[in-house]
Amino acid sequence: MAVPSSPSRTASRRAAIRSARVLGVAAASAALAAGAAGTALACDISEFSAAAKCDGGKGVITVTDVDPSGVPATVTVFLRSGGADVRKVGEQVVEGSREGTTIAFAEDWKPNAEYRVHVEAAGYVDEDIEPNLVTPATACATEEPPAPTPTPTPTPTPSQTSSAPAPPASPRSPVPSAPAGRSTAPAGAVSNAPSPAGDSRLAETGAGSDTGLIAGIAAALVVIGGGAVFLGLRRRGAKSDR
Repeated sequence: MAVPSSPSRTASRRAAIRSARVLGVAAASAALAAGAAGTALACDISEFSAAAKCDGGKGVITVTDVDPSGVPATVTVFLRSGGADVRKVGEQVVEGSREGTTIAFAEDWKPNAEYRVHVEAAGYVDEDIEPNLVTPATACATEEPPAPTPTPTPTPTPSQTSSAPAPPASPRSPVPSAPAGRSTAPAGAVSNAPSPAGDSRLAETGAGSDTGLIAGIAAALVVIGGGAVFLGLRRRGAKSDR
């Protein structure tokens, strides 16, 4: 014959069952929380972003990874045209951080160009950043070299601006005077025209000019005048002797 259980034993069993249930619920909650935390720390394509920028007048394409777990990811950039890849721009490995890690690809991009950015992290991501990157409508402005500064012209000092003394004027040679008793023919009287055929005058050298004739006439007039003066003086002397 079975012995009936006491009320105290029944209460203990119920308390144990409740405790087990509480512990099971707590364990399940902890497992769910751990799974959620692991999912949150996993690398995801949404943690990557791309942009087209300018760096000192040159174009660059930047990719930023904000994955706090720091899972290494390989980023590859392709230039697209007509819906297909036409050129591989480059490939780099990035390890994200909570603050964000940015890598740059040197690319002289054209306005409104399209690029495909692919991200691959083993066991986590193997996708493209959506949508594709489209560059701005304005290209990077080329920096012009600074214009050279003109060299200032030094202002001359008063000692440099003083003019040098003028050189002394060279003395002119004295013009020989014509001999007494000879008159110089006017400059316009001598003609440089060629002498007619048969003329013995030499107009070019002055030997055939009228200078000699004029000088002879002048000398004759001087002699005649001297004779007239002499005769006059003799007549006066004769009259005074009478």
